[in-house]
Amino acid sequence: MPKTNTNSRRAIFQAAALGLGGAAAAQAQGGAAWTPKKASANGPVRSGHLLFLSGIGGWYPERRKEAGDVKVQTRSALESMKAALEKAGSNMDNVLKVTVSLVEPENNWEGMNQVYDEFFTTKVKPARSYWGSTGFRRKGQLLQIDCIAYVD
Repeated sequence: MPKTNTNSRRAIFQAAALGLGGAAAAQAQGGAAWTPKKASANGPVRSGHLLFLSGIGGWYPERRKEAGDVKVQTRSALESMKAALEKAGSNMDNVLKVTVSLVEPENNWEGMNQVYDEFFTTKVKPARSYWGSTGFRRKGQLLQIDCIAYVD
């Protein structure tokens, strides 16, 4: 077996500890406590180069009288997402991760996915996960979308 450099191994473990256990590891080495750097970006929360948007519903009665089908609601949610990202200095091409909460996914997946593909047109699409929901606070709302995006 090749001999490993214990100083290199120690440096790797210290770097991992700093990345995963930030505050405690930094304080143990005499450094300042790490705190997340968060700021509102007039909608999303920004931390460093990341934007976090959550709870974008597919239907708000004050914006549109009728709930509409899943295609209408997906388009509405993604247009809201796009506007919020652009206001914060990012765009749909910079979305890294999307989570979709979907009522009756067996009936609504295809329609949601069809509209989703209209908004995410790059070859490499964001990572996406979804989960089925029994419903939301507003009766008639079929989906809710969250995302994480990159901003310079």
